[in-house]
Amino acid sequence: MQKLFQAKVYVSLKKGLADPQGSTIKEALESLGYRNLSEVRFGKYIEVKLRAKTKKGAEQKLKEMCGKLLVNPIIEEYSYHIEEEG
Repeated sequence: MQKLFQAKVYVSLKKGLADPQGSTIKEALESLGYRNLSEVRFGKYIEVKLRAKTKKGAEQKLKEMCGKLLVNPIIEEYSYHIEEEG
C-alpha cells in the first residue's frame, strides 16, 4: 500500500555564481533603509505531494524529479525535506 508524502524542495544558485535577483532585492532593501546587509540570495521553494511505498522510495522519486525538471544542476543546488502525511 502506498503512503502519501509531502516534500519541500529548496533551490538556490550555486555558491560563487552571480545572483542578479538577489542583488536587485538587496539594493531595494538598502533603499528602504536596511543598510546592514552583506548579501541577499534569491531562490525558489517547491512543494510536491507524492505517493510511494516508503520514505526512501519517495526520496528516490523526488531526486529523479529534481534531476529531470525542478533543478538545473549546472547552476543550481537543492535540499529537501520529506514527511509522511497523516
